[in-house]
Amino acid sequence: MRRILIVEDDIAIAEIERDFLQIEGFEVDIATDGAEGYKKALGESYDLILLDLMLPGMNGYEICKGIRGEVDVPILMVTAKGEDSDKIRGLGLGADDYISKPFSPTELVARVKANLAQYDRLRGKGGDAGSKKPSEVRAGTVTVNLTARRALVNGTEVELKNKEYELLAFLISNPDIVFSKEHLYERIWGMDAFGDLKTVAVHVNRLREKIEADPQNPAHIQTVWGAGYRFKV
Repeated sequence: MRRILIVEDDIAIAEIERDFLQIEGFEVDIATDGAEGYKKALGESYDLILLDLMLPGMNGYEICKGIRGEVDVPILMVTAKGEDSDKIRGLGLGADDYISKPFSPTELVARVKANLAQYDRLRGKGGDAGSKKPSEVRAGTVTVNLTARRALVNGTEVELKNKEYELLAFLISNPDIVFSKEHLYERIWGMDAFGDLKTVAVHVNRLREKIEADPQNPAHIQTVWGAGYRFKV
């Protein structure tokens, strides 16, 4: 049984989320303040963390930043509707995706399942496990070790968040092919009907800052206006 940690200070909302996730077969723990959620996230084993931003004691940003280097599971942040700055900041700290309040329980369940399925697939736990894949991909100054999940620029390792790495690995493995934001969202986040395509743009910008010599004039991750993005070799 897969375990979900809900970090939410509104107990009524947390219990509704728990009930719907339990109906779908998940085991669910609830933490109602930031410090408790941080302790549980580091001290116990979970398959996904549902993390509210506004929490007493320790906010969601602090928790995400503190656990991301220690906990390799999807983090789904809960943000206020329309607060783009919250979403961008959360993604920059290592959140994998976000969901905006108010949301329906069915949307929540769908997003949780999609993030878990995509996490499994990208780590070889899904249907592609038996296929033969290269262990390393190189393009210009960028090298991605697909086995160790490491990225290097000019031989120096760069620190990437989960989805930043997955996006880079996908693009560099498919050079000179233009992918729309919709395609990238479906491929990397595992969803086509839910989510905000700004998520893709944020991750592309973060990647450029980390791997491009001049992020404003990228040599590798290029925008094809009206079409999407490509990795130029």
